[in-house]
Amino acid sequence: MRIHARRLALPATALAAALALTACQSDDSKASAAPAPAKPASTSASASSTPTTSPTPKPTQTGSTEQPTPKPTASKKSSPKPTTAPPAAPRTCTAANTKIVASKVTRPINHLVLTVTNVGSRACNALGAPSVGFDDAQAAIGVVEDSKPQAVVTLAPGESGYASVILTGEPGGDTHGRTVRTIKVYLTSDSGTTVTAPSGTFADDGAAVSYWQRTLGEALTY
Repeated sequence: MRIHARRLALPATALAAALALTACQSDDSKASAAPAPAKPASTSASASSTPTTSPTPKPTQTGSTEQPTPKPTASKKSSPKPTTAPPAAPRTCTAANTKIVASKVTRPINHLVLTVTNVGSRACNALGAPSVGFDDAQAAIGVVEDSKPQAVVTLAPGESGYASVILTGEPGGDTHGRTVRTIKVYLTSDSGTTVTAPSGTFADDGAAVSYWQRTLGEALTY
């Protein structure tokens, strides 16, 4: 019995020693299997290599409908263009801005012509027919109504208008003919002048005057 028990005890001791050895080997294998810590990158390699800087791409707007606000531009001030003032409206021809002359004509016979010239600085209108009287007569001579022009005769500075004076009427009867020395010419009712009649001017009660005309030829048709 003692011998049998000793045989059993030896194997048990050997088994414990084997287990202990196995455990130690297992711990060693685990320790050897653990990964080694990574070595830091070589600083000399990083220092020798020159980093390249790539240009940063500019952000682009996609899908945006907003338009950029235009910057206000300073408008160039244009120099004002010189403006020409419109001509002044014509005034009425009067004794103050005109000169009147009475002249003889050869044709038609028994006629004088009155010439009115604008001596002012503005245009003037020779209105209607002049009012004409001989010497000290109290009444003006008649007017040839058929001579009325279609438009008012406007005279620019320096221009002239014309009116014919028929000195005698139809022969026959008592027409009170007389020699005329002065002729009173009224351009308006309150603006008149007296001119000298040409030598040998003879007129009677049938005398008449035309409206102012633009040309001498138009005036002498009456």
